[in-house]
This record gives sequence, C-alpha cells and structure tokens, in this order.
Amino acid sequence: MKHKLRYIKLPVLLILVAFLFSFAEKRNNARKISEIKVQFVGGENLYVTEEAVNNLLIQNDVAATDIDKETLDLNRVERLLNNHDMIENAEAFLSLDGKLQAKIVQRKPIGRIVGNSTYYLDENGSEMPLSPYYSARVPLLLGVDSGAVEKVYPLVAYIQQDDFLTQHVTAIKRMSGNKFELQMRKLDFKVYFGKAENIALKFNNFKAFYKKAIQDEKLDTYKRVNLQFEDQVVCTKK
Repeated sequence: MKHKLRYIKLPVLLILVAFLFSFAEKRNNARKISEIKVQFVGGENLYVTEEAVNNLLIQNDVAATDIDKETLDLNRVERLLNNHDMIENAEAFLSLDGKLQAKIVQRKPIGRIVGNSTYYLDENGSEMPLSPYYSARVPLLLGVDSGAVEKVYPLVAYIQQDDFLTQHVTAIKRMSGNKFELQMRKLDFKVYFGKAENIALKFNNFKAFYKKAIQDEKLDTYKRVNLQFEDQVVCTKK
C-alpha cells in the first residue's frame, strides 16, 4: 500500500510543479515594462539621444510602460530602431527585472558633403542626414554630387582611418576629371592629390615630404604640393 502511495505522489508532484511553473511564467509575462534603458555602444558623439530613442518607441506604442511583457514585440522594436537615420544597428531585449533594454550602434560620418544640399557620407559610403544634436568634425566634401560619391569615398575612408591625416585634412575639393585637391589645417598650401588611386603610396610620399619640410623649416615656403605622380612629390614655391 505504501508503495502505491509513493507511485501516486510522484505524478501529482510533477503536475503541481508544472502548474506552478506555468503560473509563474504567465504572471511574469503579464508584468508591465518598468523602464526603458538605452545603451550606446562605441563612440562618444551622440547623433541621436537616449531621450529621442525613448520618445520614438513610446510614440509608436511598442514600448510604453503600460504594455505587458507578453504583448511586447521585440522584433518590431529592433526594426523601428534600425530604420532610424542615425542608427547603424540595434538589439532589443528584456531584462529579468522587467526593463526593456536597447543596445544601439550609431552610424559614423566620415565626410560632410556641401552643395545644393548638405549631408554626411558615412563609413559605409551611404548618405546620412545631419544630426540636430551633434556636428561631426569631418572633412568638407566640395563639388561632390551624388554621382561622384563612389569616386571620393575611398579617399575619405582612408583619411578617416589615419590620425595624421584626420588632424590635417579639412576639406576635399573635386576637380575636373574626378581629380581631387586637399585643403589642410594651419598649412598655407593646398595638396593636389589627383585621382583617388594609389592612395596609400601618395600619402606616404606626403608624410615623408612633410617630415623633411618640418626639419628644414620650409613648410611656409610652398603654395602647392602635387602628389599625383607616384614616385615623387612636386612642390611649387610661393
């Protein structure tokens, strides 16, 4: 008799555990979202703010604090964030304490196109609108229309990855024949780059010229530095 009771108790216990687990899960899903927490991953410049992200989610009725966890569609939250002009990638998830968390990677501008319309060129070579919250310190791209973006992009991308060039190049001007001229910060000469070809070689030549001119104290004696020839730097004096 005792053995029979033991066998009966085990299924009852399993059913009870399953019931309690189901009840707890349902109760957890019915809990309201207690808070929205936004984390920006990488980079310190905020082209979109935490407040703007919160407002975007609330206005679209996908993350209001009166929505329960079971109703919330995390995929929709991510789609909404990823469609934002300033966001490169977003991941949304719920924490155990009922907080909606979003990890956001912002788009990174590398140049600012100035013309009939003004906008950024991002690190992927795509157009990016200006931000109302922060103005990026990137080279101005002059005379570059939408048809010439692919021509200037390799040059801008290379400059953005080099600390020396980022510090010195303030503008890139497109000339006829898709050739480019660089304007430099605190240097009284312009750099004629030519076509965006053999970029690393040309800039290495320029760095060697710059170092030698610094040593000889002759930087102020030039009005134009020509890099279009691969094997030499041609300088024009004032």
